[in-house]
Order: sequence, then structure tokens, then C-alpha cells
Amino acid sequence: MAVKAETDGRDIDTSLAQLSGEGAQQNIQHPDEHLQKIAPAPWERVPQVSGVETTYYDRPMLKQSVWSIDIPLYYFVGGAAGAALTLGAAMQLAARGGRRNRELRNLSAHCHWIGIIGSTAGAALLIHDLGRPSRFLYMMRVFRPTSPMNMGAWILAGAAPTAIAAGLLINRRGPLGTLGQASGYASGVFGAALAGYTGVLVSNSVIPIWQPSRRWMPVLFVASAAASAASILDLFYEGKAAGRVTSVFGTAGRLAEIAAARRVEQLSSAVPKVGEPFHRGAASVLWKAAAALTAGSLAMSLVGKRRLVGVFGAAGSLCLRFAVHALGNASARDPKASFAQQRSALPARG
Repeated sequence: MAVKAETDGRDIDTSLAQLSGEGAQQNIQHPDEHLQKIAPAPWERVPQVSGVETTYYDRPMLKQSVWSIDIPLYYFVGGAAGAALTLGAAMQLAARGGRRNRELRNLSAHCHWIGIIGSTAGAALLIHDLGRPSRFLYMMRVFRPTSPMNMGAWILAGAAPTAIAAGLLINRRGPLGTLGQASGYASGVFGAALAGYTGVLVSNSVIPIWQPSRRWMPVLFVASAAASAASILDLFYEGKAAGRVTSVFGTAGRLAEIAAARRVEQLSSAVPKVGEPFHRGAASVLWKAAAALTAGSLAMSLVGKRRLVGVFGAAGSLCLRFAVHALGNASARDPKASFAQQRSALPARG
């Protein structure tokens, strides 16, 4: 009678070694599903090597990211929160003294609360993607300015508490009010960094499509963050003075977003094979939709449709963040992109 052997797939001889630590407790329920998403299909035959466009047997040289939709959503809510906190600190400074600036103080308070909600939601999305809160805390065991991911953890850890302190204490009297005022300015500094560091994080990689435009990606992310923060204010806040401020802030952000996105596409398409994801596939649809929606938001601002300005602007910024994520994965999956980019640089290197 045959007996079916039971195994956990690791088969460690405990007389020689033991599994310990965090990884030892992980169980894979469906081992093939993850591999099917990131790994190429097995060869049925050895492929022929082309002398024209030589690759590694036509297999991707890089692995695409394993991030879920939590990360593009984090780009959006974190960027909007960061830009809102920066605008809130500016309005807080502009409204110092005099009751006639009450509306600017109200706008500053709304910006702080957008920052509170956005930074808290961003932290939740990031922790959900990491799998457990302790992994977020582990990133803060070191302070490494050369690591965008490590600096991002510190920026987020500073933005959320200072925003909460500003939102709760800024209108108090005495020492608590002073602390609230200081927290508001500090949250503006953290907010500016929160709006842009994700652009540094995305482009600080070997993904071919972001290498040529790596200096413009932070500009694109900051501009998109400003546009999305202004769009949220257009949707949920009324007021003449506030409307003028958000109109100027949002219009500048949207114009900068369109210009920076165009520059990113131009630089990344200098090598046609590298820029191919901008022109075909699902990622290109998202990229073009982001440009169309942002342009539509600008058009709506000319005719005074503030609610539509907010809807189109927020949707454009959200599409842009998902497009960046999808374009990076498409570029990583292309087996010829990295080789084409490296060969294009050979003449310049002599």
C-alpha cells in the first residue's frame, strides 16, 4: 500500500539546521500564481539568437515590480496630502494678524485636514503593501539619505504627526497654540518633501524608461501633487479668496504637470525601443488619459466650472500615477529595452 508523503516544500534536516526568523513562518498557498505574473513562460525549445537585436534569449533582463495598486494610490494620496500641507503652511503665514484674513486661516485649516487624512491613508496603504506594521518600523532603524525609500519612511513619519498637531492645536491659545503654529510650518516642510520624493524613488532604478528622464520625474510628481491638492479643494471648499488661491495654485500645477509629462516622454523616447510603452499597450492609454483629463481641467477653469475642474484634475492626477506604475512594469518586461538603451550610449562613450 502506497503512503503519500507530506512535506512543506522546504525539507530541512533539523539535525543539521533549523529555520528561524520572520521568513520561517511564511506559508505559500499558491506558489505558481506569483511566478506566472513576474516570470516568463518556460521554453518549449531553445530560441534562436538574432544577430540584429541580440538579447538574453529574448527573456527580460529585469523583473517588474511586485507592488499592488496600494503603491500608485499611495503616490496619489501622499502627493495630494504633501502639496496641501505646503499650501496650508503658506496660507498660515499669509494670514498672520488681522481678522480680515479669516478666510485664509480657514483655507489653511482645510489644507491641514487634507494633509492629515492623506498622510494617514498613505501610511495605511504603504503598511498594507508591506504586509505588517513592523516592516515600516524596521525601515526607520537607519537614516540613509542615499536611499529614497528610507528617506520616504522618515518623511511620512514626520508629515503625519506634525499635520495632526497643527490641525488640533493651531487655533488654541497659549503654548498649545504656539506649538500648533510651529507644527503647521513643520508640516509644510515635510509636505513638500512628501509631494516629490516618490518621483525620486521611481526614477532611482534601472528601469530603462525612467533612466533618461530621472531628473524630471520629481518635477512631474510635485506638479501632479499640486494639481491634485487644488482639485480636492475645488471639490470640497468654497470661498472667494480661497477660490482665487486654489485657482492659481491648481492652474500652475496642471500646466507644470502637462509640460513635465511631455518632457519626460520626449527624453524617454530618445531611444524608440525604450519609449515604446508610451505609444502602445494599456499603459499608454492611462498616460494619454492623464494628459487629456488634465487638459480638460484647464479648459473647465476657463469657463468657471469649479466642480468639473476638481473632478477632471483629480482624475488626471490619479491616472498619471497608475500610468507611471504601468509604464515601469512594461519597460521592465521588454527584453530589448535595456540592451537598446545601452547600445545607444556606446557611440558617446567612444
